[in-house]
Amino acid sequence: MDIQYIQPGKPAQNAYIERFNRTFREDVLDAYLFESINHVIASAYDWKIDYNSNHTHKALNGLSPWLFANESLVS
Repeated sequence: MDIQYIQPGKPAQNAYIERFNRTFREDVLDAYLFESINHVIASAYDWKIDYNSNHTHKALNGLSPWLFANESLVS
């Protein structure tokens, strides 16, 4: 298996990762002044839980994963 890298200066070649990087940078890294690496880790963990539980996702027809799971249990 060969590792294929994107070309420098061509972030559109890996849009999913670039979107994640932008979202994480805006929501966590640019939003706080961190006191220690442990503060960064805790903030990133809290963001991950919130993002994967509460934010709407296009692939889930605009529902959050939590609502999508609950809706599928009801129907």
